[in-house]
Amino acid sequence: MTILTRRGLLAGAGALAAGATFGRAFAQAPSGPFKLDPLPYPVGKNEPHIDAQTMEIHHDRHHAAYVANLNAAAAQNPQIGQVPLHELLGKLGDVPEAIRTAVRNNGGGHANHTMFWQIMGGSGGEPAGEVKAAIERDLGGPAKLQEDFNAAGGRVFGSGWVFVTVDGTGKLALVTKPNQDTPLMDGQRVLLGNDVWEHAYYLKYQNRRPDYLKAWWNVVDWSKVGERYAAAKAGTLTI
Repeated sequence: MTILTRRGLLAGAGALAAGATFGRAFAQAPSGPFKLDPLPYPVGKNEPHIDAQTMEIHHDRHHAAYVANLNAAAAQNPQIGQVPLHELLGKLGDVPEAIRTAVRNNGGGHANHTMFWQIMGGSGGEPAGEVKAAIERDLGGPAKLQEDFNAAGGRVFGSGWVFVTVDGTGKLALVTKPNQDTPLMDGQRVLLGNDVWEHAYYLKYQNRRPDYLKAWWNVVDWSKVGERYAAAKAGTLTI
C-alpha cells in the first residue's frame, strides 16, 4: 500500500470537501467501520481564539481524510475494523505490515482529533476538583502546566501534538508526539492534547504557534477534561 504523504492527505481532504452534499462542507467519510462524528458544537463556538473557518476545514476535511484513509485500509484487511481503535493503536505491531503505516498515521489522526474536539468548546478558566488536585500534584499547578505545555508544544519540530497523559491511578505526565502519533501507541491514555500541525492554526496565527498555544487555553472545556480524568481512573477511558 502506498505510504500517504502530507500532500496526499491534503489532496484527499480536498476531494472529500468537493463531494460534500449536505450541511456546510461536512459529509461523513466513505462507509466503513470507522466513523466521523460531527463536531459537538457549532464551528464558531471557539471564536475568536480559533476561527470558524479553521474549525470547519480542520474537522470536515482533515479529520474526514484520516477516517476515509483508515476505512480504505480496513477494506483491504477487514479484521482491523473489528478491533476498538485504542486497542488497534496499542498493538500496531500486530497490524499487517502492508497497512501498518496507514493505520499508524490515519488511526492516530482519527483518535487524536476525536479527543481534540471533545475537550474544546469551553470557556477556559481553571480546572476544579480532582483534576486540579492532580495537576497541582504532578505538574506544578494550572499556571505551571500551561507554561510547560506551551513550551513543549512550541518545541515540536514540524507537525505533531502535545499531550497530558493520565494513568489508571490518576497520575499525569506531559509528553509530545510527532505527526499523528498518540500516547495510545504506548499503552497510555490521553487526558487532553493540542494539535500543533499548521492546519490547526495557520489561517489565524500564520507562523505564530506560541500565540495559538496560549490562546487555545481559552477554549478548553474543563468539565469534559474532568470527565476524562474520572473515566481514566475508572478504567473506561479509551480515546
